[in-house]
Amino acid sequence: MTWWDRLRRKRPGTRSRPPSVVLYTRVGCHLCDDAKRLLEEYGGRHGFSVNEVDIDRHPELKARYDRCVPVVEVDGKVRFRGKVNEALLRRLLR
Repeated sequence: MTWWDRLRRKRPGTRSRPPSVVLYTRVGCHLCDDAKRLLEEYGGRHGFSVNEVDIDRHPELKARYDRCVPVVEVDGKVRFRGKVNEALLRRLLR
């Protein structure tokens, strides 16, 4: 580990690895399409990829998220439902 890595680790609010991002979506959802575009844009800048999951293929996810897609999970925690707030997304990725 370099001195720069150690310095970054000590600074609050800095990430040592890219976040894990899951987008729960469904076919024909325009808000889902918007969320995907935004997440892919930020993924290119911050070095993460978006794992897209169609809730209609998983009965348990459809029961949980049926009326609130898109749902975005970052590092295992649901952060957005219905719409992705770009300002909050920027803060999460710092």
